[in-house]
Amino acid sequence: MTLDGEGLSAAETLSKTRTFGKVRCHNPSCMERIQPPAGADHAKCPTCGSEYRLFWVRPDLPRIRGPVWDVNRKIAKETFARKEEAKAQKDSKKGGK
Repeated sequence: MTLDGEGLSAAETLSKTRTFGKVRCHNPSCMERIQPPAGADHAKCPTCGSEYRLFWVRPDLPRIRGPVWDVNRKIAKETFARKEEAKAQKDSKKGGK
């Protein structure tokens, strides 16, 4: 067993970095940590706005059950519309279609 300078094993050192009570946003471009209130059914990412359904393994250990589809579809449609608008403006500047 390898010990660090404080006399802790590698497993003990790693256990200090664990984040109980938080989940990570599943949006690949975000991946922010979300800390929902204890017992909450839903959690919303403050960075990207994606919303997730939760279940609690233990009172201090949430897990993501899945996305809230209505919210995520709305965000996806808005993002797609912005990208299409930007593409149209770019094409009009170039003299395209």
